[in-house]
Amino acid sequence: MDGKNAAHKERSPAVSLRLQTLTKRADFQRASRTAHVAKPGFVLQMRKRPDTELVDTDAIRIGFTCSKKVGNAVARNRAKRRLREIARLALPEHGLHGHDYVLIGRKSTTATLPFTKLQSDFLHALGILHGKKK
Repeated sequence: MDGKNAAHKERSPAVSLRLQTLTKRADFQRASRTAHVAKPGFVLQMRKRPDTELVDTDAIRIGFTCSKKVGNAVARNRAKRRLREIARLALPEHGLHGHDYVLIGRKSTTATLPFTKLQSDFLHALGILHGKKK
């Protein structure tokens, strides 16, 4: 298609105005002291931001981290790419506004688990953290 017939309301699935990436170490440290759920492929941490923080209160912020235990730079980058994709697909619909999420990659499993398994585990972990599932 030439793009001229596309409706103005339609957006590319890769475009999300609500997700922001965590970059500051302090944000990751604050998230580490809050609720978390461990799954075979990752650990998900969630933190509700207080209204006193000077950031967009409606934004959903997400951070990704993989330690050197995950492997060399190639393995860590592959794991983070997979984590970014599961977050991009699920958080705009299932994430809560005003919350920070941190995904931590796990040694050898983040990069090797089937993608559908990572997605289902992510949705299950979100349900647990949001208080919907046990």
